Amino acid sequence: MILGAILAGGRATRFGSDKALAELAGQSLLERAVDTMSALCDAVVVVGREEAPAPTLPDWPRADMGPLGGIAAALHHAADAGYDAVFTCAVDSVGIGEGTLAELGAAPAYCADQPVIGLWPASASAALDALLESEGRHSMRAFAEAIGARPVTLTAPPANINTPEDLAAAERRDGL
Repeated sequence: MILGAILAGGRATRFGSDKALAELAGQSLLERAVDTMSALCDAVVVVGREEAPAPTLPDWPRADMGPLGGIAAALHHAADAGYDAVFTCAVDSVGIGEGTLAELGAAPAYCADQPVIGLWPASASAALDALLESEGRHSMRAFAEAIGARPVTLTAPPANINTPEDLAAAERRDGL
């Protein structure tokens, strides 16, 4: 079983407002992400927000840990609830399709261009805890290396919306 986890706790400093609530084709990025992940996973959680159109989890071990704090929370939840793996994406990852999981293959694997998009074994929570508690480098790639995750170049990588200009470009590209 796969738990889908949408990372939505970022500060969105480059975007200038709450990116999760920004609309693309009349739907918030958060709603779009929940709909997308619901079609691909057995269950979905939103990490880093108190309110969402899906169950929410706080970052682990605390807020402001970046994407790794969200992934750690999702991995802990998945392990406790009996999921085999966690499929993660950022709230601003627009364009994840049915083929994304197939291209990633077996866990652990991640999108080479956007490592926050990944399929992580629920058992990786201990390795991530150790990384977050260490004095070392706390990055997506350090986590991926620590668990032997494979970088995968996706055929059609999702858009990564960091600015209002990126959002406008996504609307133009998708003809929305």
